[in-house]
Amino acid sequence: MGERPRILVVDDEESIRKVLTTILEEEGYDVDTAENGKEAVRKTNMNFYNLTLLDIRLPDIEGTQLLTAIKETTPKMVKIMVTGYPSLKNAMQAVNKGADAYVLKPFDVGKVLDTIKTCLRKQSEEKKYSEEKVTEFIETRARELELRMQRNK
Repeated sequence: MGERPRILVVDDEESIRKVLTTILEEEGYDVDTAENGKEAVRKTNMNFYNLTLLDIRLPDIEGTQLLTAIKETTPKMVKIMVTGYPSLKNAMQAVNKGADAYVLKPFDVGKVLDTIKTCLRKQSEEKKYSEEKVTEFIETRARELELRMQRNK
């Protein structure tokens, strides 16, 4: 059995962090939280997360700016933007900065969980595909070197 996916919840509202933590842990995820962008960057530098839920408005940084900062720490981490202030501009900025999805407050828990599951499934499939391609490359390269060595004997 594989490891449980790790999720980082970044929101300045303690009640939202607590509710999301409870829901996600009940779904079988390992959950960590951060109340601002600085803490989120620090945690992503120290820990691996499969996915993060990022509030678009944080006290120290805009969520869209945080997307860029954490992309540097964990490029393949799934990033889902969360907002209570939906706008086309915010959605466009989030997608352009690398957000994988965009969910609205107040939460429809079912939709949030479906979005997380879909994103994690896609991440897992991409990882498996990448691992297969690396294995194919190594096997091909090893065979090529073996044949070259045989010719040079």
